[in-house]
Amino acid sequence: MDAFIRVANQSQGRDRLFRATQHACMLLRYLLESKADKEAVVLKLKRLETSVSTGRKWFRLGNVFHAIQATEQSIQAADLAPRLCLTLANLNRVVYYICDTVLWAKSVGLTSGVNREKWQRWAARHYYYFLLLSLVRDLYEILLQMGQVARDRAKREKSSRDPPKYSVANEETEWLQSFLLLLFQSLKRHPPLLLDTVKNFCDILIPLNQLGIYKSNLGVVGLGGLISSLAGLLTVVYPQLKAEGPLGCLEALRLAVQWNKHLVLSQCLLCLI
Repeated sequence: MDAFIRVANQSQGRDRLFRATQHACMLLRYLLESKADKEAVVLKLKRLETSVSTGRKWFRLGNVFHAIQATEQSIQAADLAPRLCLTLANLNRVVYYICDTVLWAKSVGLTSGVNREKWQRWAARHYYYFLLLSLVRDLYEILLQMGQVARDRAKREKSSRDPPKYSVANEETEWLQSFLLLLFQSLKRHPPLLLDTVKNFCDILIPLNQLGIYKSNLGVVGLGGLISSLAGLLTVVYPQLKAEGPLGCLEALRLAVQWNKHLVLSQCLLCLI
């Protein structure tokens, strides 16, 4: 009950709850469409999905100002690569929310002469750019964490009296095992990074389908949106699982780069050789 109250008291939590409902309806509609005796249920799910989607637009009003503020914060970051990714991502998010607001105004009849299809394509394109750049930032963070794990493992092996075991028979798969182990340990140490990566990866299926870059059926889009929404709800219920803000995240990355300046890249490359 406390978790539900915490979600309901926040606009972001209500939006995530509505979004989860919307994509759950989409997924159920896909699963029931092939059944002949479920036409009435499918129609009700479609109406509920439309109503929830309309309600979500109200929660997103004003988000453009939050995106502008996030852009200003990301510009002040020290690291060049994450600063570029975050700034461009937030700029695309600003444009996306502007397009979304125009589409909302069109849907309620406040504007006329708006080409709905054109604005929808613009919104999907900038949403795609935002998610793509966010995934690049997640990849950058994962590589840094993998470098840290590799350095810690090298220290343990150096201090151990027993030499590391080596088998010629496993030489071909050794690099893959090392890479997957580093990836698993890095994400296990940082659940917020794992959740953010999963959320962005699932979300990007939506604009990929809308832009025709990678066509997916209604079930795949609904499942991806549902997983992303549940991951977002977890960050609302448990704030410690939320990825750090641009300044905090980039400051941590800057310190990690300074500490592992000469080791991060070498360790990641060594595990691939």
